[in-house]
Amino acid sequence: MLTSTRWMSVIGGLLVCGAAAAGEVPASFDAAKCKAEYPKASLMNEEQGTVSMSFLVGPDGSVIESKLEKTSGFKNLDKAAIKSISACKFKPGTKDGAPAQTWAKVDYAWKLD
Repeated sequence: MLTSTRWMSVIGGLLVCGAAAAGEVPASFDAAKCKAEYPKASLMNEEQGTVSMSFLVGPDGSVIESKLEKTSGFKNLDKAAIKSISACKFKPGTKDGAPAQTWAKVDYAWKLD
């Protein structure tokens, strides 16, 4: 019965998309405060997978652009992860110590247990 199925969303990690230039630190966020809600249809179909995304984060910590890098295999999971993480407030990345627009890579793992 699905009502007894526990689910958990895990942030796989934040990585720089590509090589960071010297003196550049990518944007980051608090994974404990920024979680996506499991889509109901995905719960019913017992869908699981990891979504790889990239986010362009402005100097103010807001997401300017998002890209799907690798699908989880399920559109609902991909959309939910992008939508939720895009709404998160990031700690801006820096270039030479000053807040700057940077790309950050996020892997979001959807798991049922």
